[in-house]
Amino acid sequence: MPDLTTGPIGPTLVTFALPVLGTNILQSLSGTSNAFWVSHVLGPAALTATTNANQVFFLMMGAMFGVSMSANLLIGQAIGSGNRELAKRVVGTCIIFFLAISLLVGLTGFLATPGILAAMGTPGDARADATTYLRVIFMAIPIMYFFSFVQMAQRGTGDSRTPFYFALLAISMEVVLNPMLITGFGPFPRMGIAGSASATLICQGLTLAAIIFWLHRKDSILIPRPGELRNLIPDPSIIRSLVFKGLPMGLQMFIMSFAALTMTSFVNSYGSTTAAAYGVAMQMWAYVQMPAMALGMAVSSMAAQNVGAGRMDRVDQVAKTGIGYAALLSALPILLIYAAGPLAPRLFLPEGSPSIPIAQHINYFVLWGFIPFGMSFILSGIVRATGSVWPPLISMIIAMWGIRIPVATLLQPWLGADAVWISFPIGSIASCLLALAWYRWGNWRKSSLLAAFAPRSGEPEPNLAAAPPRVDTP
Repeated sequence: MPDLTTGPIGPTLVTFALPVLGTNILQSLSGTSNAFWVSHVLGPAALTATTNANQVFFLMMGAMFGVSMSANLLIGQAIGSGNRELAKRVVGTCIIFFLAISLLVGLTGFLATPGILAAMGTPGDARADATTYLRVIFMAIPIMYFFSFVQMAQRGTGDSRTPFYFALLAISMEVVLNPMLITGFGPFPRMGIAGSASATLICQGLTLAAIIFWLHRKDSILIPRPGELRNLIPDPSIIRSLVFKGLPMGLQMFIMSFAALTMTSFVNSYGSTTAAAYGVAMQMWAYVQMPAMALGMAVSSMAAQNVGAGRMDRVDQVAKTGIGYAALLSALPILLIYAAGPLAPRLFLPEGSPSIPIAQHINYFVLWGFIPFGMSFILSGIVRATGSVWPPLISMIIAMWGIRIPVATLLQPWLGADAVWISFPIGSIASCLLALAWYRWGNWRKSSLLAAFAPRSGEPEPNLAAAPPRVDTP
């Protein structure tokens, strides 16, 4: 099992983050492939439908991100402290918890889909397709939630490579199956927009079964053995931690996603052409955000193990290294997209589409703001790794709902759609400044997720004592 508490920080961080980055790239390539086939085969209205539906999907995934991340951090701290039995207990409780919640969310979302899209103001010419697409996505939610949990849990153990390999399998199958189900190629039925969502359901289901089989063969800590089935009995203290520590992290992603839904509703008021351009711009933003998000996952996992081992000196070094990498690796794709000009949106839209210049215009306003956003993502990841989860949430509420949304709302009468684009970098700068302030002056270093758990009979006490300071290579 990889140890993230020793060795040079820079190379270890990059080595851990690269498979996470690869997974994010694969996921974005899947979205790009989907956008390409939907826009070229089914038209701009269908692309608008998937954009609107995907905002709801990201909202649902964001709501569970906090619980997944809480499980990641709990497992990481338990392993860092040498408490393998506690890590198994966390895994067992999480399995039952995720199964129950994912089934509830999938059923509720399926039934509520028409009302959700109506509340978003989804354009009428895209409403039917969006309803079909989103309902299939909600059918896939239980599989996707559990797949996300397994990936997060593996990273908590220090293994970021295995999730990458299985993500490669899932997305490779999806990229191939997606156009076949949309167009009805060969023996496959022509399913239109439902084919895109069905490809996700089928491929992630097959891959989840494969990864569970693989982990069982490898005797992974994530798969309970017959003698460990008592760990599947939910532990109230772990559920409390998952909920109360995961809730703020989930709310943070929920707030980001809900803000994105609100922005989408603003954009929808300008018609399908602008909405399609916005959808294309968001496809490019996904690539820009990937390095910082991968680094954020890496620094959280590294910091969690070091917190469990009592290595707070090393946690600070991880933060400094992560911020530098995030700023650099966010700037590189931004410069490439700026240099590409109209060629970048043409990857997603047919030549001559009126949405191309609009997408390029949006990027001029928005792209550079992802540099401070990436830095704030690193700082929040470090702070959350200790269990200090409320300050990042409060910062996000202020940045999104106290600054971004009001700026977009108040300036639209004078600037039109440009007010929406301007609000993005303003909100990102505010988020970065707030995260930096809490990292510098907050008391997050005194937190620990393990302190709330009483060991079962025969289970070792968590080792929460700080280790002597040691200098590591940055």
